[in-house]
Amino acid sequence: MMYKKLRYFITLGVLLLMPMAVGACPVCEKQQPAITKGLTHGAGPESNWDWVIISVITLITILTFVFSLKYLIKPGEKGNNHIKHLIINNE
Repeated sequence: MMYKKLRYFITLGVLLLMPMAVGACPVCEKQQPAITKGLTHGAGPESNWDWVIISVITLITILTFVFSLKYLIKPGEKGNNHIKHLIINNE
């Protein structure tokens, strides 16, 4: 019973605090360039290298998401000697 109440309050706390963690505060929003306005805290990118780093990280994140969805939806494991058959055909 105590565990359910604790879980309820933690979930409620996370949901109430989520809007504050997702968006930038008004002071930080003024310091950001137009493309990142309202998304991040702190000063915006200060040099072209910062934009390169942001672009590479964004590309890696998008590729990771796309491939994780691809292999989750259609794994493509068709070989008879695949390790999954040790579990499926366990007799």
